[in-house]
Formats: sequence, C-alpha cells, structure tokens
Amino acid sequence: MNPPQETGTHHDIGWTPIAEEAERAARVLHPEEHQLPRPTHRRVLTVANQKGGVGKTTSAVNLAAGLALHGLRTLVIDLDPQGNASTALNVDHHSGTPSVYEILLGEVSLVEAAQVSEQSPNLLCVPATIDLAGSEIELVSMASRESRLKESLSQEALQELDVDYVFIDCPPSLGLLTVNAMVAAHEVLIPIQCEYYALEGLGQLLNNIDLVQKHLNRTLVVSTILLTMYDGRTKLADQVTQEVRNHFGDVVLKTVIPRSVKVSEAPGYGQTVLAYDPGSRGSMSYLDAAREVAERGAASREQQ
Repeated sequence: MNPPQETGTHHDIGWTPIAEEAERAARVLHPEEHQLPRPTHRRVLTVANQKGGVGKTTSAVNLAAGLALHGLRTLVIDLDPQGNASTALNVDHHSGTPSVYEILLGEVSLVEAAQVSEQSPNLLCVPATIDLAGSEIELVSMASRESRLKESLSQEALQELDVDYVFIDCPPSLGLLTVNAMVAAHEVLIPIQCEYYALEGLGQLLNNIDLVQKHLNRTLVVSTILLTMYDGRTKLADQVTQEVRNHFGDVVLKTVIPRSVKVSEAPGYGQTVLAYDPGSRGSMSYLDAAREVAERGAASREQQ
C-alpha cells in the first residue's frame, strides 16, 4: 500500500497512476518548468520534535531543497550541535567557520554566516559547528537569552538574503536552543514518525510551544505536521496516520514520507535525497510535501 499523496492530478480527465508518476518525475527532472508560488509573506518555520530519529533534520533539508529547486529562495539555519543539516547541504562547518554559534553570541551577522549550498543557488545554510555544543550553558547568563536568534533574523537581514522561506532545524531537546528557534519563528513544523511511540512526548512539546506562545512569542502557531517513516506494509502505520489526522486535522500535510533507504543514505554523501536520487520514492514524496507547503504559503492571507 502506497502512502497517500497530494498530487493535484486526481480529478483531471484521463488521470492514471502512470500519468501521475510521469508528472512527478517531470517536476524532479525539469524543476525550472515547474516553479512553485511565492508565499504571501516570508515564512519562518521551526522544525521541532524533542524525540530523536523522527526525520526532523531530513525533513528540514529536503523540504528546503524542494522549495529551492522550484524557484523559492530558502534558508536553513542549523541549530543542532550535531550539524547534520550542514552535512546534508554540504556546507563548510569545521570549527572556526562563521556559524550559528557566533550569531548567538552576536559576533557575526546572519548575512556573514550564510553559505550557498552547491545543490542550488536558491538554497542557503547557516551552519552549526562543534562550538555550538556548549552554547546552552553560555546562553544562560546572557541578556535576552531566549531571543538571541530572533535579533539576528531581522527583516533587514532576511531582506538582504532575499529569502522566501527560513527553516530552523532544532536539536532533539527542549532546551534554550529550541526556545530560541521558537521565539524567532512564526510557525512550528512537527515531523511525526508513523510508529508505535509516535505520539509519546508530543504533549510535552505542545506544552512547551504553548508556554513560548504565552510568554515569549504570541504569534507562534503549529502550522504544519508531516508524517514520516511510513511503512505501508504495517497496519500500525495506518492507525498512527489516522490518529494524527483525527487529532490535528488540516494542519497535517496530505503527503506522507515513506521509509526509504535512499533518504537515509543521502546525508552520508553530503546531499539531500533530491540530489542523491531524484527519482526515488523518498525524493518524490519530499517534493510533493514541499509543493503542499508552498501552496499553503501562497494561499495564506496572514500578515507577519
């Protein structure tokens, strides 16, 4: 059983599964001919889930790459000391490189730290270096410690980089780095894996989002939930999918990301799955999800 996909072709006259696959393949192979609509306003999304291994970084970099390949300027901010997003986008992140650590300390600007990924001229990344590992301790004693990242993400800086989307990839914890990401963003994107313990800890995450909303960032909303690691061979995956959809409704993207060896392999080659294996199911699914994100952004009438 294949995961449900939002393709926009189901009601077309003469639609067939083969035609649908051909259309999706064309979007991968000829992205310049399938540009995505720009959002009504710049979107800043924090990708958060304190559970590890749910596809958080994978989703952040592949959604960003999908949007960038189809004409939208996209910035990924790697706020995880492990630096996996920086690795997947193949940007320099050895110690001493201008990074998110120096941004939090106020030593460099966002523009100075942003690098262009070789995977697309529209895809930028602010890397994380090993220096970020001790930053939570350093932040504790700093003034306005929860809003250090927000201060660097000024309208002027984002305008200079000319980005449509910003994805902030959080560490798998609910510490000060994640709080900084939530204060700096307008939206939260939560990846949830289609597995038995999927909803475990989700209540704690939502409570933290609620606290940030009440005390630090009143405009923050959970705008997007992405179901990941879907295994169509199991009844459990369908049960989890249905449970999440029943609970969160339209916030959940229609596209579901399947379990995929290619998705797991890609970062080892310093690539997103879209660059590593453009025709794979994982790649196609992330492109579908990116298109959903873009269409929602273009339809939104909320103002920043």
